[in-house]
Amino acid sequence: MLQTVDVADLRPGMYVHKLLGPWMQHPFWRTSFLLDAERVAELQDSGVEQVLVDLSRSELAGDVDVPTQDATGPVHAEPAATPSSDTGADADRRRVIVADGTVSLASEISRARRICDEGRDAVEAMFREVRLGRGVDAGHVLPLLDEITGSVDRHPTALVSVARLKDADSYTYLHSVAVGALMAMLARQLQLPDDQVREAALGGLLHDMGKAMLPLEVLNKPGKLTDNEFAIVRQHPVHGERLLRDGGITQEAILHIARHHHEKVNGAGYPQRLSGAELPLLTRMSAICDVYDAITSNRPYKTGWDPAESLRRMASWQGHFDETLMKSFVRSVGIYPIGALVRLSSERLAVVVEQNPATLLAPRVRVFYSVRLRKHVLMTDLDLATAGEHERIVGVESPEKWGFRDLEKVWLP
Repeated sequence: MLQTVDVADLRPGMYVHKLLGPWMQHPFWRTSFLLDAERVAELQDSGVEQVLVDLSRSELAGDVDVPTQDATGPVHAEPAATPSSDTGADADRRRVIVADGTVSLASEISRARRICDEGRDAVEAMFREVRLGRGVDAGHVLPLLDEITGSVDRHPTALVSVARLKDADSYTYLHSVAVGALMAMLARQLQLPDDQVREAALGGLLHDMGKAMLPLEVLNKPGKLTDNEFAIVRQHPVHGERLLRDGGITQEAILHIARHHHEKVNGAGYPQRLSGAELPLLTRMSAICDVYDAITSNRPYKTGWDPAESLRRMASWQGHFDETLMKSFVRSVGIYPIGALVRLSSERLAVVVEQNPATLLAPRVRVFYSVRLRKHVLMTDLDLATAGEHERIVGVESPEKWGFRDLEKVWLP
C-alpha cells in the first residue's frame, strides 16, 4: 500500500515509491529507493515536500509508525503488488540484475524495445500538444526519463542500440529517446554527479521540442530542403528553448541544450555561432549525441550509416565537436558499436554483438558471411578478446555495399 508522508516525517527503512515535490529540481537519480539516514537528510534539505512511501517494500522496525495524512490532506492508497502479480518493469529488473548491477544485452533488449515504444508515444503526444497550441508539460516525461536512465544503468548500450533502429516515420520522436539515452550514457562515462546525469538525460530527451513548431511538409520532406526551408528548420532551437521556458523548465543547462545543440566548437554552427568556452559541457555533449543518432538512423531523405563508419566520419570533422568529449563518447559506445559490420582477418564478415570491457578493439562478434565464398555461413559467436592473433578486425564494411538489409536480425537476441 502507498501512503503520502511529509518529508519531515521520513525515517530510514522507508521505501520511497515516488517524489511529490518539484521533481525537476530534486537531486536524485532515482525517484524510488530505500531510505537510509543520508538519503533522509538529502530529501529534507531538498525542495521535495512529500513522498509516496510503499509500506510493502519498507524495512521498518516494529515500533516505527508511518505518519498518515489527516482528512484534509492528500492521501494516496494503491494495492501493493503481490509476488504472483509482479510482472512490470521493476520485476524485470529484480530478475536480471547481477552482482555488479548490470545485465546482459539479451536481458535488456526486450525492456529497451518497450521503452522505445512507450517513448515514441510519449514524445509524439508532446509534439501533438504543442501543435494544438497547448504548450509543453515537461512533467509528463518523468516516468520515461526514469525508464531511460534505468536502462542505461542496467546495460549502457542496449537502449541506444535498439533506438537507432528507427524507421523514417518514427525518426523525429525516437530520436529524442535515443539522444536522451546517449546523453545519460556519456554522462556516466564522464563520471558526472547524479544530478548532472539526470539533467543530461532530460536535456537530450527535450532537445528537439522546437521541431513541433515546424510545418510537417518541411519536417518530413523526403528530398533536399530548399534554402528557405532550411532557414525554417534552423529556427527550431529557438522555438525549443521558448517552449521549454513556457512549460516550466528552469534549469539553464537544459534550456541551453535546446537552443544550442547545433553549435560547433569552431563557431560555425547555429543559431548564434557560439564557440569554445561559450558552450557549456552538457551542450557540447548534446552536439555529439544528436549528430551520432541522426547519421546512424534511417531518415525521410537518407539511409543511416553504419555506426562504426559514423564514428570515423565524426572524428574527421575538424572543429565540429569537442575532441576530448568525442574520445569519451567513442569509449562509451565502443570503437565498433553494437550492430557494426566488420571484416575479420579470416576474410569473413561479422556483426558486433557486445563490447569487451577489457579492450575496445576486440568486441564479441557474430560471424555470418564468407567473403571468399560470397555466401552466408552458419552463424557463430566469437570473442575476439580470446581469439588471439588468429582472428581480428581488419576493417569496417558498409552493409549497403554488400546488399545486406535488416542487419539487425543478425545481432538482435
